[in-house]
Amino acid sequence: MLDQSQSGVRLAPGIASITNVNWPGLRALYVKEVRRFFKVQLQTIWAPAITNMLFLAIFTVALGRQGRTVLGHPFADFIAPGLIVMGMLQNSFANASFSLLVGKIQGTIVDYLMPPLSNGELLAALSGAAVTRAVLVGCAVWLAMQLWPGIHVMPRHFWAVAWFGVLGALFLAFLGILTSIWAEKFDHAASVTNFVVAPLSLLSGTFYSVNALAPTFRAISHANPFFYIISGFRYGFLGDADSPVMIGAIVVLGIDVVMGAICYALLRSGWKIKA
Repeated sequence: MLDQSQSGVRLAPGIASITNVNWPGLRALYVKEVRRFFKVQLQTIWAPAITNMLFLAIFTVALGRQGRTVLGHPFADFIAPGLIVMGMLQNSFANASFSLLVGKIQGTIVDYLMPPLSNGELLAALSGAAVTRAVLVGCAVWLAMQLWPGIHVMPRHFWAVAWFGVLGALFLAFLGILTSIWAEKFDHAASVTNFVVAPLSLLSGTFYSVNALAPTFRAISHANPFFYIISGFRYGFLGDADSPVMIGAIVVLGIDVVMGAICYALLRSGWKIKA
């Protein structure tokens, strides 16, 4: 019998040699995904900052004149945190919905399925890269707002900024992964962006307080998960929110747990990604 140290064979074929978390593989996939969007950072990071600054300029000029206040704060200060987190959410979804989908279309999905990564490690790397892009976009928008005269966007409760920013981006990352698993072409992913993500983010109290809505529309807004993310994130900057912050924190955490479990189950089943 050959000596195992000399032959280089440690385990028989089919027996797992990595029994714990494959940290090198997880890190390699995460770095690959981050480098993918960072190579075109002008489009993936700085362009969203410019877009949100245009939103800020337009709505401030149109609705923020004559000293208008919302929740006791100047209108520009009120919408600024919502614009930051809205850019984070949209870009987290865009990043997560691209990787597996382009792999399926180009026939390179095997690059994600063949490495010795578990479904949980694959999910962690893809969602982690999406959250990283969201945080970078949020920082870029925040820095740009520092240069805008008359706007104050300094955090008062950093824990709320971190909690709702990261968990909100994670929620959209899971939604993006679900979309990339389900979609068969870019039109499918674009339809989710245009008919789900964009309407829910714009109608979640980013530019207004839901307390000013009629009871029916206020109830509809409270059924929108984006509302809790934006309201809690705004609380981190202003100290005021449209809803109880702790309830929102629990709701967002619960949604992330459910969405993560669904993503893991679909990756494990191989639905639409494995022959």
